[in-house]
Amino acid sequence: MAGHFPFAGKRGTRYGLAPRGTITAFFENQGFNNELQEKYYKWWYDFAKDFVSNDRDLSATMGIRFHSYPMGTHARHSFHLNDKFWSVSMDELGSFISNVILPKLDVDAMHKLEQDHQAMLDSLREEAQGNPREAPPDVGLFRHV
Repeated sequence: MAGHFPFAGKRGTRYGLAPRGTITAFFENQGFNNELQEKYYKWWYDFAKDFVSNDRDLSATMGIRFHSYPMGTHARHSFHLNDKFWSVSMDELGSFISNVILPKLDVDAMHKLEQDHQAMLDSLREEAQGNPREAPPDVGLFRHV
C-alpha cells in the first residue's frame, strides 16, 4: 500500500536515480516554485507530526524528530542539488512516512489520505498558475559534478 505520492516509489534503480531526483522532477512537473514546494512539504510535515503525536508508540520513539522544522538529518542542506532544498527535505520526510506511517494505515485511512493529498495538490496547482516557477535551464541542475 504505497499510495500515489512522489516519495512512495522504489528507492534507487540500476541507473542511480535517487528519490530526491524523482521529487525534484515532480516539483518541476507541477510547476511548483520554492514557496509552493515548501507548502507541499509543510502539508506532509503536519500530517506526519500529527500522526506521530497521536500514536503512543511513535510519540515515545519518534516524536523528537518533529521538534524542529524542517525535520531530519539533512534539513537545511541542499548538498549538490543546486538549491533543491525542498526535494532533499521531502525525500527524508517521505522516507519516514513511507516506512513508518503508511504501513500503519488501513485501506480506508489510505484512501482518505490519497483524497486529501489530491485536494491539496489541486489547490497548489491553482496557486502555481498565478505564481509560476522559474523556467528550468537547458542543462538540468540535478546532477553530480
